[in-house]
Amino acid sequence: MNKPDQLTRPQIFTALACTGLGSFVVALVAWIILDRTNLPAFNTSMVTRALATAFAVGLLVLVAVLLWQWRKTDNRAQPQWHTALTYLVSYLSPAGLTIATLGIPLSATRLWLDGLQVDQLFRTQFLTRTATNLGHQDMNYLDMPTYYPLGWFWGGGRLANLLDMPGWEVYQPWALVSLATAAALLVPVWQALTGSLPLATTLALANTAVTLSMAADEPYAAIVGMGIAPAVVMAARAVRGSWLAVAGVAVYLGVSATMYTLFVGVTALITIVLTIHYFWTSQPGRRNLGPFIRLAVMGLGSMAIAAISWGPYLYLVATADYKPSSVAQHFLPSEGTQVPLPFFEFSALGFFSLLGLLYLVLRSKRRPLLIATIVLYGWVLASMLMTLLGSTLLGFRIELPIALILSTAGFFAFADADRTAVVRFFESRKLTLSARQLSGAFTVLLVAISIGYAQQISVTNEDEIDHAYTDTDGYGERADQFAPGSAKYFQKIVATLGAAGHSPQQTVVLTDENLLLSYYPFYGFNGFTSHYANPMGQFTERNDTIKHWAEASFEELSDPQDFAAALEDEQWKGPDVFVFRGDKNDEEYKTHIAVDLYPNNPNVAYQGVFFNAEVFADQSLWDVEQIGPYVVINRTK
Repeated sequence: MNKPDQLTRPQIFTALACTGLGSFVVALVAWIILDRTNLPAFNTSMVTRALATAFAVGLLVLVAVLLWQWRKTDNRAQPQWHTALTYLVSYLSPAGLTIATLGIPLSATRLWLDGLQVDQLFRTQFLTRTATNLGHQDMNYLDMPTYYPLGWFWGGGRLANLLDMPGWEVYQPWALVSLATAAALLVPVWQALTGSLPLATTLALANTAVTLSMAADEPYAAIVGMGIAPAVVMAARAVRGSWLAVAGVAVYLGVSATMYTLFVGVTALITIVLTIHYFWTSQPGRRNLGPFIRLAVMGLGSMAIAAISWGPYLYLVATADYKPSSVAQHFLPSEGTQVPLPFFEFSALGFFSLLGLLYLVLRSKRRPLLIATIVLYGWVLASMLMTLLGSTLLGFRIELPIALILSTAGFFAFADADRTAVVRFFESRKLTLSARQLSGAFTVLLVAISIGYAQQISVTNEDEIDHAYTDTDGYGERADQFAPGSAKYFQKIVATLGAAGHSPQQTVVLTDENLLLSYYPFYGFNGFTSHYANPMGQFTERNDTIKHWAEASFEELSDPQDFAAALEDEQWKGPDVFVFRGDKNDEEYKTHIAVDLYPNNPNVAYQGVFFNAEVFADQSLWDVEQIGPYVVINRTK
């Protein structure tokens, strides 16, 4: 295969460094500019949709024109400025696509996709924690190292410090900037793998568009996911003897393990299968342990990097006198009961996935992608079978890697098309068609398909964008200018607690108002749900303790002194603050605890728990305040 744009090793490292830094700065500056505009809300106007489409179309057309000119001249005798412009636009185009399709629609709100709905609660809580803590502190439990991978959130915390904003507010700029940077880095990576700037740019834009459509609400998973396809190609080269590829795979797996472990697991499994396949298909006389040695180096290297995030937690597991308990895999939505078949979709993704599937079956040169596809589908089926053992492998989340691998193969099919044969086909029918004309027709078709798909990204994410405008943010405001929810009282709650000597970073709160812990760095006595709680946090035992306190508050702990003493007589630091919904004159206060219901769907139920209001009546022990719909009870100091 002709590789006119092949990068040397120094050029690869230079391209990666410059692209990473350049895309980070461009995306951050773009966000700052958008943040200072006064565009209407996405859910009440079509203006941002129109602007998103216009910028995306302009970007794709500019890229197409520059790369068409690049291919037409084979990069020979081009002015230096044209070469520089082509590289600049090509390398930054995935970042530009991210800004156009997500940055513009979200420009009038402070929140990221899906606002503060469901899973975004704990992600926001983790960012709020890392913005106020440089270490491995768990998002919820006091004095405990984090179990959830720290990498992406720690970076967000540092950006929050740089921009002097709270952790919840940095979610949007950090998600946008990190996605844009990771997407842009795909171009030099693909160029190093394919030796073609046009093909590398096309693949990077395709990977970016698919990821933004399917997983942008979970940015760290999206970042890891969009790198799976090039990682598979790189892994195939690594097992064949490329030590540069070995290093690349080790870095990818290691860094990814600090962000999202599921995709790391499937990519590692693909790498193992590729190693075994290469060894097995080698000629008997040429078989040696080289592939397995390189596999071991990739594994050890990636684990060394991953230990930066996982080390403190693993040390706690090894030294604690109790075992971790996790139900993170107790989740089986309807999507997890079906095999993802993107090639049957009537869409651009469906078209390229179908093209990719046929290409993988018919062309042996792309066998690594075929093996990856088989492994991914195997994971999905294994996840379904795991239900017999009372768990899952979260197979529904493998839909993104499957779509990325198949669509990538589809674009390879486009690039590998035998244009000479097609020209001969037309000539045999006495139709005049040059290879350049055919290439031009293919380019126009590809640009049209790309525009059609890109302009649907904001449409696909419409519900998630709407939530970013309708949810009440940490300043007690809604971006669409409608009346905010009860979260508008949080600032007063925090001020009241601060005046009583309870600063968020040193205070444990028992409440079912999860938004409060997402916006302010209080510690929770227990996690939101067991599925995202630290396995070393003893979630079930804490739930039992809460129920005991509540029930006993009407019986043996009905005396305020006895109740207060019981809170201090546990293995964990007891609550300094209780926040209930209700009226402070009620006879009992209600909160909720989350209970795992797997294998039922929904898999979580919230059980009401009632506390006797009399145990908080002693003013020498507790201060009780009514703030909006909340009863705020704090321990006197």
